[in-house]
Amino acid sequence: MAKATAIKPKKTTTKKKFDKKTYLDWYEKMYLMRKFEEKCGMLYTMQKFGGFCHLYIGQEAVAMGIVEAIGKADKVITAYRDHAFPLAMGTSADQCMAELYGKTTGTSKGKGGSMHFFDVERGFWGGHGIVGGQIGLGAGIAFSEKYKGTKNVVVCMMGDGAVRQGILHETYNMAMLWKLPVVFLVENNNYAMGTSVERTTNVLKLEKMGASYEMPSRTVDGMSVEAVFNAITEAAERARKGDGPTWLDVKTYRYKGHSMSDPQKYRTKEEVEKYKGIDPLQQVLSVIKDKKYATEKQIKHIEAKVKKIIEESVKFAEDSPVPEPSALYEDVYTQEDYPYIVE
Repeated sequence: MAKATAIKPKKTTTKKKFDKKTYLDWYEKMYLMRKFEEKCGMLYTMQKFGGFCHLYIGQEAVAMGIVEAIGKADKVITAYRDHAFPLAMGTSADQCMAELYGKTTGTSKGKGGSMHFFDVERGFWGGHGIVGGQIGLGAGIAFSEKYKGTKNVVVCMMGDGAVRQGILHETYNMAMLWKLPVVFLVENNNYAMGTSVERTTNVLKLEKMGASYEMPSRTVDGMSVEAVFNAITEAAERARKGDGPTWLDVKTYRYKGHSMSDPQKYRTKEEVEKYKGIDPLQQVLSVIKDKKYATEKQIKHIEAKVKKIIEESVKFAEDSPVPEPSALYEDVYTQEDYPYIVE
């Protein structure tokens, strides 16, 4: 039996050279993501808010590379490890923290919590709690853009556990058939909850999963902002030209457990430390220092600025009001002339 071979996307763009301003911007935003998540973990253990809490620490290069590569009219949709994306896309830390607290000033008016951040005005179509549920939604948003004749692209992300869901295969078939402007991306951090990729599939190179649909695919270094940027730029350019989806297996790593309740007994401390040796923040910081883009004093100033933003976001969240009971009936709709109910 012939083995499936991933179809490599055609190189459509040259690799961009990034300047001083870009690296400093990356460091500030990625430091914001990191410190926001660290504060989230601390507040969660203090029982300041409840529900589930999935931290993004270690994966910041993926969010930063995507946001750097796409345009303001493009869309992003992801799973429930979703705190970093709105921060990278310009949503205030105040709104994000307030959502964790369940306050009316949050990104979803306190109704979504950790797993359901939204900021449609900035192109962030959410955090979704159902494993793989966002795959079909992402393709649907892309269908809408194609139907309206825009050149906008949707980046649809999932975890490595979600690629076992049937909706992925149904969606990929239709997305290729209709040449939808969508980039499918797996944030492959090696573990679906506590289960490693090796324990769930005979296909360890997840990029091969696009071969059945003749979907161009590739593996990407998810610890490098530059690598993610280049991969997304090429895939988005392909989508804008009307050539359809691309499938990216982005190899990244989370330093914390699947959620705050995860004791992490399925992996060694040595493995975690190994990945910390290629930490995405440190990679960006190394470039800044090597190229002398900023002095130690300037770097400390950026870090102090971010820490102040985080502390202020906590105060904002704690001072914000909780929703009134009547809010249960807001943000829902009825269609008076709905034709499928016979009274």
